[in-house]
Parts: sequence; C-alpha cells; structure tokens
Amino acid sequence: MTQSAASLSLPVTEPLVLVVDDEPDLLELVSLTLSRMNLKTRTAADLATARRLLKGERFALCLTDMKLPDGNGLDLVAFIQEHHAGTPVAVITAHGNVESAVRALKLGAFDFVSKPLDLAVLRKLVGSAIKLGETTEDATTLTLRGPRLLGGSAQMRQLRELIGRVARSQAPVHIWGESGTGKELVARMIHESGARREGPFVAVNCGAIPTELMESELFGHRRGSFTGAHADKQGLIQSAEGGTLFLDEVADLPLHMQVKLLRVVQEKTVRAVGAPREQAVDVRILSATHKNLTELVAQGLFREDLFYRINVIELHVPALRERPGDIPEIAEAILARLSRRGTTSPATLSPQAVQLLSAYPFPGNVRELENVLERALTLCSDAQIGGEHIRLRSGVRSTPETPALPANAGPNTALGSQLESIERDAILKALERTRYNKTAAAKLLGMSFRALRYRIKKLGIE
Repeated sequence: MTQSAASLSLPVTEPLVLVVDDEPDLLELVSLTLSRMNLKTRTAADLATARRLLKGERFALCLTDMKLPDGNGLDLVAFIQEHHAGTPVAVITAHGNVESAVRALKLGAFDFVSKPLDLAVLRKLVGSAIKLGETTEDATTLTLRGPRLLGGSAQMRQLRELIGRVARSQAPVHIWGESGTGKELVARMIHESGARREGPFVAVNCGAIPTELMESELFGHRRGSFTGAHADKQGLIQSAEGGTLFLDEVADLPLHMQVKLLRVVQEKTVRAVGAPREQAVDVRILSATHKNLTELVAQGLFREDLFYRINVIELHVPALRERPGDIPEIAEAILARLSRRGTTSPATLSPQAVQLLSAYPFPGNVRELENVLERALTLCSDAQIGGEHIRLRSGVRSTPETPALPANAGPNTALGSQLESIERDAILKALERTRYNKTAAAKLLGMSFRALRYRIKKLGIE
C-alpha cells in the first residue's frame, strides 16, 4: 500500500474544517470559534481555492457562504456531493433568504446557518456535523440500526435506501402516506440512523393537543405568564434539544401555530410563553400527515411558506395494498411480537390464511393487519391460524383473485397479464399523484423517464 493510500484510510484524528467566505472578518470569527472547539480550519475566499484545498486534504466539514466572487455556494455543494460525498457541507445564508438554504438542502447540504451568525447555533451545527463525520457506516448499514421497516418489495427497498441517505442530513423531512402505514417508524429509523441517535426522539401528535394549550405544550412557558402557570415549563421543542422533533399529523396545526413553527424552522430559535427573549434550539424537524398538504395549501388551510420549509425532502410510505407480497413477512413478524408480548405460543399462518390476507386491501394498512392477527390468535386453539380464524371487515372490496387459466394458455400468459395489470395501476397512481407530470412520476416509481415513457406506450395508457 502506498503512503498516500494509507493516509486516506486513516481516521481524522484532528478534525479539519474548511471555511469558504470572501469576508475576512467572518473568516476570522468562524476560525476563532472553531479553534475554541479544538478544531483546525483552512480558509478560502473563492470557489477555486476551496476546490484545490478539497483535493489536497480531508475535511470533516465544509462551511461555505452562498455568494462568492467566482460563483455560488450551491456550486460548491454540488461539487462536494459529486467528488467528496463523505464530507458534510453547510451553507451560510443571508438573513431571511431561506429559499437559498432550501435549495442547498435539496442539493444535499447537511444544514444551514443565517447571517448574522449566532455562535451558539454555529457551534451546535458544527458539533453535529463532526459527529456525523466520525460515523464510518454506509447508508445500507445505517438503515439496519434501531427499528426495522419490513418488506422485500421494490417500494420498500427504495424507501429504506432513501432513509439511509436522508439520515446523513439535517434537512427537514416530510413523510406522507395513509394512516397505519408506519410513518412514525420511518421517522424513528431516520433518527436512529443519523448523528442525532444519542439525542432524544420526541414525537408530538399535533391533532391530539387542544388548541388553547398548544403553544404552551410546544414552546413551554414561564411562571406567571398566564393564569395557572405556577412554575416554568419546558416545551416539547426544547425537550428535543440535540435530537429529533417528530410532528405527526402536522396538517392539524392551527394557522397561528404554523407561523410560530415557521420561525423555529427558519431561525432555529424558540421563545417560551412569557419569556423575554428567544433561545437557540438544536433540533431536526421531521413531519408527517395522511392528508394532502398541497390541497390544503390551495385551500388556504396550510401556509405555503411552511410547507416549502418542512417539505425539503419528501418520503412516501406506500399503502399495504400496493405491496401485497410483503404481507406474509410482516404478518410473521407481528405474530412473533405478539407471542413475545403475551402468553400465547408462537403461531403460523396456513396457506389459506395467507391467501385471504394477501387478497384483502387493508384500508387500515399495517395497523389493521396487526388487529386482524391479534384477533385471530385469540380464536385459534392450536399453533396454526387457519382461514376460519381470519375475520376481515365486510363491505371492503378485496383484491381480485388469480383468474383461472384458459385451457390453451400456459401459466406465463396469465401471470404476464396480471403483472401488466399491476404495473398499469401503479403507473396510473403515480401519474395521478404527480398531476400527470411524467418526470415526477418516473422519480416516484424509481425508474428513468425514458423507461416510464416506454412502459406507458407498451401498456397503452395514453
């Protein structure tokens, strides 16, 4: 092994940070702040110098301004993503120009900080980035940490891969999908797979907090700020310090609370009810809902600017009926968990039971599947759950059973017809969700635009 190759394989013992800005005073301020954190810095006043330094040394973090003499900070973000993907990059944005920060996050930036620099916010950002850089696991390993998302379907494999990728960022993530699909599990996987896994994971159901108590619950309050406030109370946002705040059913936030949440996302500060000043807060915000936020924005029920901020990265959790092949694996895991939790011995599913479950569309998704299996366990007297033990809701249209093969047709003919039908339905749903934007639909389906166009023509969808 050559000396250069050996040096590249060694861990960073003294973290080195690259700071890119054309303002000498800001470079000096950041360098001094980082030196007090026992970090070394290299500075660059333009893109060309930054690229040269990146080629010559290994950095634990790059911190770059957006406006540079020979280009834009976004160019440097893209360069690092392409050539130095293991180096987190954070951007410095002008006050109020969060649009640039959102664009940087979409390109793969780790996080952002606004001018004038709040040194407390900067130190927390740098600390999180350095911690992330010390992680040597790849995205595949990261998705195996903590809770698991089961299913071998293409949709679930793609979702797990995306979770591993977004876990290495601090960008807000919005998770959408029907009730019972496992949106909170996705959020927990992002938390457990990222640099914040040692911090708290605070889940908040926005629809379960009374409107009149919501501000106090989320932001906290000071003693005497209102009748009944007999002592200081820490809010749920502050309790997630150093970790992750998961806002479930975020669509249920009233408009006046959406304004306050917007400031938390933009400024990374929070003010408790009755407090004289704002307090810097270091939390990553994940959100989820089963509602269509785009429609709510159009109806004036959800702020467009907040939607734009929390939807930097979007993850879709597919419904169970879209991946019936995953049902046996998920059912087996649920039965194992139920047997560990209760006094029942482990049970298995008969082929007839598997067929019934796989043909049912499960409007309540995984949550409904768990209820069905728990009921079946109480009904069966031996170690196997039969078809007679499966109690499904009446009036729910089941997935059509496999059609009988014509006398002159081979198995591949009917199977091919079924697969084409499934593929046609998946493409139509993707087109509907993206308002018939083929580029967006192709991305949603995990295929290239050219491949989607070919399938549309072959299946006669147009």
